[in-house]
Amino acid sequence: MDFIPRDEDIFQERLYAIQWITKASIYEPHQVTCFCGVTADDLARERKVERIVAENLARWQNEGLAPDMEIEPGDKTDEPIRTRGWTHWHHLFNARQLLLQSLAIKTWRNSQGAPLGWLNIAKMADFNSRLCRWATSQGGGLGGPKGVFSNQALNTFYNYATRSWAGYGPSSFKMAEVTLPEVEKQVISSTANRPTQSCDLWITDPPYADAVNYHEITEFFIAWLRKNVPEEFKDWTWDSRRALAIKGIGDDFRRSMIDAYRAMAENMPDDGMQCVMFTHQDTGVWSDMIGIFWAAGLQVVAAWYIATETTSELKKGGYVQGTVILMLRKRAAGDRAGFKQRILPAVRTEVKHQIETMMHLNDEAKDRMGEPVFNDSDLQMAGYAAALKVLTAYTQIGGEDVTAFAMRPRQRGEVTVVDEIVQQAAEAANGLLVPEGIAPDTWHKLNGIQRFYLRMMDMESTGTSKLDNYQNFAKAFRVVDYTKVMASMTANKAQLKHVTDFVSRDLAESTELGASWLGRLIIGLQQLLAETEPQVVIGQLQAELPDFMEVRPLLIDMLSFMEKMAPEDEVRQAAEVLGARLRNLRALGQ
Repeated sequence: MDFIPRDEDIFQERLYAIQWITKASIYEPHQVTCFCGVTADDLARERKVERIVAENLARWQNEGLAPDMEIEPGDKTDEPIRTRGWTHWHHLFNARQLLLQSLAIKTWRNSQGAPLGWLNIAKMADFNSRLCRWATSQGGGLGGPKGVFSNQALNTFYNYATRSWAGYGPSSFKMAEVTLPEVEKQVISSTANRPTQSCDLWITDPPYADAVNYHEITEFFIAWLRKNVPEEFKDWTWDSRRALAIKGIGDDFRRSMIDAYRAMAENMPDDGMQCVMFTHQDTGVWSDMIGIFWAAGLQVVAAWYIATETTSELKKGGYVQGTVILMLRKRAAGDRAGFKQRILPAVRTEVKHQIETMMHLNDEAKDRMGEPVFNDSDLQMAGYAAALKVLTAYTQIGGEDVTAFAMRPRQRGEVTVVDEIVQQAAEAANGLLVPEGIAPDTWHKLNGIQRFYLRMMDMESTGTSKLDNYQNFAKAFRVVDYTKVMASMTANKAQLKHVTDFVSRDLAESTELGASWLGRLIIGLQQLLAETEPQVVIGQLQAELPDFMEVRPLLIDMLSFMEKMAPEDEVRQAAEVLGARLRNLRALGQ
């Protein structure tokens, strides 16, 4: 396949800046970094690289030094096809990137560390393609190209970053260097629902319903490695085998997962164990996992929430920071029947234990590192895991056999007893997640919309912007229509309305927020900002709230919280003034 520069390469894509880093010397002991415009010599070097690739690409592809695979259409692989017209995997790399990759493959083929070389080839492709964004360093460093899979997608950019050969130096790019220890091992590639051997311990990281399309994005690496197969993997089928992937949501997903976990359970001894790593924020998916383990004859005997993500700006904003580790055994013979009224207290007790353990770890982390390990989304998800541990111990729920329940097709919009219990687990978790600055007694007296607004205000102060977080917490707090308090519903730029954004129809007594104590406070703050006298605002609150003196401590508590968390200075000042006036009422004997 010839490398023919296409129109977009010639007329749209251009080199527009170069980062230069000088070497330290006796004359200049520190590295000097600068960004420079492109000179005629720079462009001449780029044209030379393009000529080399154009003359050699077909041969490199035949020799496995460059990819020749077509991009198969799919949910994620459609992105480069649709947005750029890139139809083959080598189109995701410019000429310089293809040249560096081919040179690296040649080097590793002839080296003693060839097995590690293939790992490094894959890593180099991840960090040097047209899908690499430029990211500045949060610690004041140089910044540089970030990996394609800094999230699980194939995102195209108008301004991407390219590495030079020096960009693979030890100071900026860590290569794999240490080989695996010499231990007895056997690598077998087979489908999970048809294991070819029995194991004492199965460790799985299953697909998260429709969260990540691994069966598609894996082809990015297969394109580079399939003609450079290490000896250990020579018998593998170097294809993503999309048709065999467990994917999607609903009945097909559940049945495929049941087949896989049942087969693994049948191929382990009675005292064997399974370790399952799972991460998802949707209550429906956790309900499905309960049914899957039931039907597979497995019981969760332990659940831990492990911090697995490094802290970075990309991972902030409500992204989960860890993974739930579930340990399972074969469910013991015999019947254990339960009813929702009896199961719920056990679920709440287990949720409380999980949340308190994680919050203790957060306190320790704040003392050592200045910030917590787990965010609210992590803590909410731990509640789901606690429900899983309790429920999978039963063989009957409400008089129905759990295996029959798990295998029964779900009706659209159906809410099962398991859904209700998982929802209760989420509510129990959220009841324990009192925002810092609000008294637990206040928190437990607030209704769903007030908890939602204050919780998300707290999370926004740490950078939360993912719409999924707002949706999940709205479900957990049973908010009828959370969109009424949202300023933006953009997927990764979601945001609450600020106090000054609410209009009169948002705060009408017929609305969830307008009928609440928080709604009355927002109206009062708006009036103060409009230069209404504080005493007039106090009088209005007294007239509108029949139980004013009883709820006054709650109003003060919420105002103190808004004084700290509101993003606008004028709102924080207004909250301070109104809170002080409410406190003075007691001092004045009113």
